[in-house]
Amino acid sequence: MDKVNAAADRLDSALSRLEGALESLFERAGDPGVVRRELEAMVADRARLADELDASLARERQLQALADEASEALGAAIEEVRAALNREGSS
Repeated sequence: MDKVNAAADRLDSALSRLEGALESLFERAGDPGVVRRELEAMVADRARLADELDASLARERQLQALADEASEALGAAIEEVRAALNREGSS
């Protein structure tokens, strides 16, 4: 009977240590439901930010193409003005 009581005491002690360790773990990790919701929110934010980045990059490409067109048009206009000035100066 003493062996059974000693084993029961060791089991009780082990269970108490386990409960303490679990409580400590849950305190550090937080509520699993809260952690799961935070993770889901972070994943959703990442997806939204990735979409916004893709849209921004596409807009940047469009703006760069427009800037290139404007630069070419401006260069052509400058050349036309120079040519006109040279014609006027030659006459």
